[in-house]
Amino acid sequence: MNDSNLNKDNAVQVRELINKKRTTRSFSTIVEKAIPILLFLIAMISLLTTIGILFTLLTETIHFFSRVSIIEFFTGTLLKPLSQNPEFGILPLISGTIISSVIAMLVAGPIGMMTAIYLSEYATDRVRKTLKPLLELLAGIPTIVYGFFAFTFVTPLLRDFIPGLEATNVLSPGIVMGIMIIPMIASLSEDAMSSVPNAMREGALALGATKLEVTFRVIVPAALSGIIASFVLGISRAIGETMILTIASGSSKNFTLDVTQSMQTMTAYIVEVSGGDAPAGSTIYYSLYAVAMTLFCFTLLMNIVARYVSRKFREEY
Repeated sequence: MNDSNLNKDNAVQVRELINKKRTTRSFSTIVEKAIPILLFLIAMISLLTTIGILFTLLTETIHFFSRVSIIEFFTGTLLKPLSQNPEFGILPLISGTIISSVIAMLVAGPIGMMTAIYLSEYATDRVRKTLKPLLELLAGIPTIVYGFFAFTFVTPLLRDFIPGLEATNVLSPGIVMGIMIIPMIASLSEDAMSSVPNAMREGALALGATKLEVTFRVIVPAALSGIIASFVLGISRAIGETMILTIASGSSKNFTLDVTQSMQTMTAYIVEVSGGDAPAGSTIYYSLYAVAMTLFCFTLLMNIVARYVSRKFREEY
């Protein structure tokens, strides 16, 4: 009798375990099916956001070009949106953007590249672990701080050497932008060079090459795709910079190559127009979106070039 009851209890426990296992498996199956859907929806957020931004820019840009000739917009050298006879030529903004970006890259390119070479090939592990985080602290400084640094320190300093330098100019913010971009170029280039196998270094050294020859004839060519991509991303960062140029470069819409004069970039113009002076529905209001669309095309082109270069010169080991 006791054995019979014991068998019944065991059978009940086994059934409970089976039912519990089925319930757990059913819940796990639901979770397994739901997780990919959830992850897909999260991944779609960035795509949908991009589509929404692009749709807004396109629709408002079309409104602008229904009032202003597209030829006048891209070939005009005068930008006077608030004058009695407004002009909407974007060339002054494009020239200001390109000149400031070129100045920034002339500063950031050599310094960032030499820093990356030192960290990758010459620095000890202790120095690298100390110096690289300190270098990357520059990337954490707010851009508005860089802007005031350019306006209150760099410009007065440069005026001691360049007497004709205006209080607001494109030279000092371009230099400070270059300082801001150095960590990006140095860090990405150093990562690309560090990923080159040590066997290539050891083989070149074994053949009698010097450390400098190994660096510039073996390591840099092998890491070229990552280095070029870092430069292109640096240019994209310079093109999209806003606060440094808004504060230190001024709002003069000059179409000139003189870096001592005040210029305005596309991002600075967007800040100026969105400050509240342009009533909604006006031509100047829609010009904000036309300039933003042009800036979007610039940065998109830079990203496409970066991806193409990375794939074109990628080395696999």
